[in-house]
Amino acid sequence: MALFASMTLACSQHSPSTGETEGASPITKPKITIEGGRLTPEALWAMGRIGSVQLDIETGHIAYSVSYYSVEENRSTTWIRLCTETENGLEAYDEFVGSDPAWFGNSGVIAYLKGGKLYLRQHKTDIAVTGYDKDIEGFLFSPMRDKLILISTVKAHETTADLHPDLPKASGRVVTDLMYKHWDEWVDEVPQPFVVDVKLSYKNEMDIKQISVAHPVNLLEGTTFECPMRPFGGIEQLAWAPDNETIAYTCRKKTGKAYALSTNSDIYLYNIRTGACVNITEPNGGYDTNPAFSPDGSRIAWQSMERDGYESDENRLMVMDLQTKEVSFVSKGLDTNVDSYYWRDNEHIVFNAVWHGTTMLYETDLEGNRRCLTEGQYDYEPIATPADWSVEKNEYLCLRHSMREPNEIYKVSFSRRRSYSKDGSGPTGGLTAEGDWLEKLTTENDNILSQIEMGRVEPRWQKTTDGKQMLTWIIYPPHFDPNKKYPALLYCEGGPQSPVSQFWSYRWNFMMMAANDYIIVAPNRRGLPGFGMAWNEAISGDYAGQCMKDYFSAIDEAVANIPSIDKNRLGCVGASFGGYSVYWIAGHHNKRFKAFIAHDGIFNEEMQYLETEEMWFANWDLGGPYWDKSNKTAQRTFAQSPHRFVDQWDTPILCIHGEKDYRILANQAMAAYNAAQLRGIPSQLLIFPDENHWVLKPQNGILWQRTFYSWLDKWLK
Repeated sequence: MALFASMTLACSQHSPSTGETEGASPITKPKITIEGGRLTPEALWAMGRIGSVQLDIETGHIAYSVSYYSVEENRSTTWIRLCTETENGLEAYDEFVGSDPAWFGNSGVIAYLKGGKLYLRQHKTDIAVTGYDKDIEGFLFSPMRDKLILISTVKAHETTADLHPDLPKASGRVVTDLMYKHWDEWVDEVPQPFVVDVKLSYKNEMDIKQISVAHPVNLLEGTTFECPMRPFGGIEQLAWAPDNETIAYTCRKKTGKAYALSTNSDIYLYNIRTGACVNITEPNGGYDTNPAFSPDGSRIAWQSMERDGYESDENRLMVMDLQTKEVSFVSKGLDTNVDSYYWRDNEHIVFNAVWHGTTMLYETDLEGNRRCLTEGQYDYEPIATPADWSVEKNEYLCLRHSMREPNEIYKVSFSRRRSYSKDGSGPTGGLTAEGDWLEKLTTENDNILSQIEMGRVEPRWQKTTDGKQMLTWIIYPPHFDPNKKYPALLYCEGGPQSPVSQFWSYRWNFMMMAANDYIIVAPNRRGLPGFGMAWNEAISGDYAGQCMKDYFSAIDEAVANIPSIDKNRLGCVGASFGGYSVYWIAGHHNKRFKAFIAHDGIFNEEMQYLETEEMWFANWDLGGPYWDKSNKTAQRTFAQSPHRFVDQWDTPILCIHGEKDYRILANQAMAAYNAAQLRGIPSQLLIFPDENHWVLKPQNGILWQRTFYSWLDKWLK
């Protein structure tokens, strides 16, 4: 939910589309030969991107979605694979186009979305759900599968055509409140949950003949509140209780200016039998999201941020006893965020959290005693594994990626018993060999990866100007020759409070940079999670402060201690807050760098304060409005705005932006480019009329990569 969303893992939005063009043939897994053993943009876009993963407790089968892209056709296809586990990993017995797979409960039956409609699939036969004519963005069956939550949009306000029926072709919008745009869309519609009755008819005892739904009830009828919350919330923001009649849902019951100024969302319990609705998190002022009931229904967990307006507050794991209403702060003392979680059984929860540049899986009991379940230079994501399966098999599923490899599905064993602690710094006790506790189940990208030599990733602890220790990742080119001199890139992370962990990106890909013979310096500067909340919070209201000093420390120490870096060929690149960092550094670098690239960055903070949509962020991180002369934090922020230091610019700069970016408007890049042009500084502008804060279309992605490296090569090689 970050204002300057992290530029790491590629992410689709709330659209129910699978990326398919009507009538076109599906994009299949490509066969690609890579010349020279180096990662290329074309190879990157040929990789399969694994999404949702679901385990069927009745059969042990695994369903997962994976997307493939065609650069030539400029589109993608998302496939669902239904698999059995073999000695060699997962073997697919059925594959079809769709998204959001969920096991229905009958042996081997899968539910999924395609083209905004819901289907069941049994014995390779599709059964359309009838009785509901709205497009569906998400769904969740009740435990007894006699009820179903469907996420569809409703009108947010009167349109121009409503106000002026005689002007049906008028394109103007009449705006009377804030939050009229969000991320990359005008807020004409909002998502809301509808509960429907489910009716099944059977051909025989096991085989489904027909499924229909009826009697839709909108849980937010008569309002324009969002559930799930835009722009990134999904079905994980709702949950069914085991009693089959209680729904927990996440909602920020605000609109317009109130919505734009507040992060205060809550968890509500709705009884479908009585219609009663109770707010169980009302005392908390910040985000409360992603509820999940314990398997026996006696407790409910959720993620919670304490302070209203601070979207990067510590994301805590909370648990409520539904009988006593007692709430426990289960992750207390972790000193970092709980990123995602699920109930292992009634007394234990599995979650992931970043610490010192890697994201590990942990298990905690309800008293906050926890142990680390994984290790290594990776990022892990938990996959919700049914409690009965997890306990009986003593194992669970997860996704794993790193700077050297994209996501694949793995199985982890619980049998490797570890001691518990309340220390968030990681595991205690010894580890067995990886093969004894971790098994790779999918090989979506093995054919491509087997043809590529990846660069080495090295962690280095560096001393900062205030005497602290900072973890910086150094990424070396493949075929690295220590006797050669290489150009180097300082990487500036976005977020601004997103970790430089072992992420894999389909755009800001360190292996791609390394393949172009650059050494990358990627610091976990002030303002990033995984090093304690004090380190994480040091950036708020102080964008141009210690975090910028940390950037200079990172590149200066790398140059001083890595002989292979050519100090006369340094570049600085970044997106979002990283783009802001590039613009600011351009006016303060004292000739360290020979080239800059800023993507979707803030150039003029006064413009940004009034242009962005989520005003809570502008108030918290910038300190408040620039016209408040009594606010010292705000005045310090705006006095340090990058545009005020253009007179100090002396280095070639490439400015990139998407015109559908409503978080940081494209005029920021245009203004920066114009300033460079007027100053006579070599500069280039890359504008995408159809992209948002990210670049999601294949041909635009290739253009981005080609422009990026052409610019760097021109000035650094």
